[in-house]
Amino acid sequence: MASQPALIIACGALAREITTLIDLNQWSQMRVQCIPAKIHNTPDQIPDAVRTLIHKARDQYSQIFIAFADCGTGGLLDVVIREEKVERLPGAHCYEFFAGSDVFKAMSDDELGTFYLTDFLARHFDRIIIKELGIEKHPELRDMYFGNYKKLIYLAQTDNPELIVMAQDAANKLGLEYEYRRTDYGDLETGLNQFNESVIQWQN
Repeated sequence: MASQPALIIACGALAREITTLIDLNQWSQMRVQCIPAKIHNTPDQIPDAVRTLIHKARDQYSQIFIAFADCGTGGLLDVVIREEKVERLPGAHCYEFFAGSDVFKAMSDDELGTFYLTDFLARHFDRIIIKELGIEKHPELRDMYFGNYKKLIYLAQTDNPELIVMAQDAANKLGLEYEYRRTDYGDLETGLNQFNESVIQWQN
């Protein structure tokens, strides 16, 4: 018998943003369980990881929401979403739902060779990109990975001067033109708010 009303199964890269939104909006009935962000290095594992957590949560939570985009699963996550009868965030990746689909499409059309940062990626750029991709030990890999990129766009969720400096430094390290865009929480907040409304309706 489910004893908790709502669970968000989330990408670890969204943990800070989701907990911030829960606190700001006082969504006290929501709980969050995260899958480590490093799973994006092996996106084929995301669908099974999400399904496993859904099955574990069924007896405890009455409502479940998936705070992932497609995240490189090639539609396989949506197979899980349909079979398990849950919903997820819109879009192909977090860049799209933070910026909004129309805005992101316009940015992509303007310059296909664009690398995007979020607050999470700006904060962890050195670890995720420079170290984990091997660029720290083998600098020649930078141009192999990013030689076709022209621009880095920092899609900022918050107004954080420290992260702006980190994002500018990331662009310099990759040899890319830098652009800043404040997105706030975009469709992440919209999606979670809709989930909260569905929980309230279910409770009533």
